[in-house]
Amino acid sequence: MDSYLAALRRDVGSRLLLLPGAQVLAIDADDRILFQRSRDTGLWELPAGGAEPGDSFRRTAAREFSEETGLVVAEEDLVPFASLSRADVHTLTYPNGDAVQCFALCFEARHWTGTLRPGQNEVLEAGFFATPPGPLHPPTETVLRLHASYCETGLFQAS
Repeated sequence: MDSYLAALRRDVGSRLLLLPGAQVLAIDADDRILFQRSRDTGLWELPAGGAEPGDSFRRTAAREFSEETGLVVAEEDLVPFASLSRADVHTLTYPNGDAVQCFALCFEARHWTGTLRPGQNEVLEAGFFATPPGPLHPPTETVLRLHASYCETGLFQAS
């Protein structure tokens, strides 16, 4: 079944679309962060993706996290810490020419079940890292800075 975005693309081609979505910064018991290497770009990033009709931000985050990692996180275990909406940071053009400006709610997850199995359609490899692997997808760099500020202040961050 086509995603909402794929169905829109049939109608509008590669033109810029505004896309709500979510990202998950998963932290394991050893304070390592889960990163995945994108099949599209080869860059390291956080599990993330676009909303489907009827999804909430939490549902989007949980669904994308599961699809891309094989891990299952309960929606109530997702803690929102930031929003990412700056066009200069989160406007993406894919290798096929499709362009999107993403508006993402960023969640921290510390509890999940399952075994890490990167989603073959989108992810080349995935793992937990004490320091970020490189090179990083630019929006991921921003989300890591937002998370650090959230951890220091306890305040929700917006960018």
